[in-house]
Amino acid sequence: MTKGNAVPRPLEARKASPLIVSLSAVFLGIAAGCIFILCIGKNPFTGFERILFGALSNTRRIGNTLGMSTQLILIGLSVAFAFRTGLFNIGASGQMLIGGITGSILAFYLPMAMPRILYIPLVTLSAMAAGALWGLISGFLKAKFNVHEVVSTIMLNWIAYWMVYDFIPRFIVDPTISVKSKPIEAVHTLRADWLTSLTGFSTLNYGFLFAIAMCFIISFILRKTTLGFNLKAVGANRFCAEYAGIKVERSIMVSMAIAGALAGLAGLTYYCGYSNIMEMGKMPNEGFDGIAVALLGNCSPAGIFFSAIFFGILKMGRGSLAATGIPTEIADTIIATIIYFTATNVILASFWNRIFRSSFAGKEECARAAIAAEGKDIPFESLTKAEFREYAKKGRALQKGKEAE
Repeated sequence: MTKGNAVPRPLEARKASPLIVSLSAVFLGIAAGCIFILCIGKNPFTGFERILFGALSNTRRIGNTLGMSTQLILIGLSVAFAFRTGLFNIGASGQMLIGGITGSILAFYLPMAMPRILYIPLVTLSAMAAGALWGLISGFLKAKFNVHEVVSTIMLNWIAYWMVYDFIPRFIVDPTISVKSKPIEAVHTLRADWLTSLTGFSTLNYGFLFAIAMCFIISFILRKTTLGFNLKAVGANRFCAEYAGIKVERSIMVSMAIAGALAGLAGLTYYCGYSNIMEMGKMPNEGFDGIAVALLGNCSPAGIFFSAIFFGILKMGRGSLAATGIPTEIADTIIATIIYFTATNVILASFWNRIFRSSFAGKEECARAAIAAEGKDIPFESLTKAEFREYAKKGRALQKGKEAE
């Protein structure tokens, strides 16, 4: 008998899946949002209908929603990748700025006649390299001097902020508006004519395709490569990993560099795709929103993708709430509530574990009763899943018959 056919034991297999825990957090967050809307005397169904209308009512709005979700996908992957190594990358905002300013400067100084087939890979790799370098600094400080990555990444966020504050007027300032960069010409953005026309002139660009590709690449790295195994081993227990011969310091630096590269790519897709300008004195919120995306997506690439789309819908659709008299901040409140419930996933998991174990115990009792009724002496643990389900079904039928008598 194969292991896959063995009957699951209640304490080993009947545990809440991350999907159920995440969906529970979303449900509770939406329920809380309904209560908030009711408290101000408005109809919650109207509110959520307007959110969906604002985000998904036509191809242009769908494209804008996917364009907004692009950065959340990449930042979520960045945070999750570092987290798998036991690191908390709270510096994605700074890495976004570094990737964005790198791409923006190249967009203005590379020749306009440069073929896009060469231009796009060049600016993409450059932005990722700049973000990787910014992440590597934190990784180096952590690995060599045990400087906590939360402290170093927060400080690097502000260094990046003031670098952008200096670089915009120095290299790419708009003469008419001194606090912004000059708009990037369409030929040097990540936008594509076929994507623009397909989505009704939305902001969707090549960045969304890059984000999808990164979901597959990061999933492959974590699940199928030695590098991924080493990083997860360090995240699980760095001392055991070091004892097993894994180079912990190198793993930390590589992890933060890859996380920085993903955030740098997010900056490129935002400032040279979703938008075509950079503003002075503005720290991108996406760097922090991506933390919530990673938590809700359970730090898995697939979960992060759908989590980012969900947050993108809430963010894009909140502007339509104004027509109903509902404050647009309600959407942010719903997001914050979902994050709160996601952070308490231990409680949600415990709740579902009790339900699953109770259900399995009932099925187990029914199966034993059915086996006894047939006069058989079958070791319960030797049953396959299909046999277990069949005996549980027979046992329930027996119980119903006895209750009817």
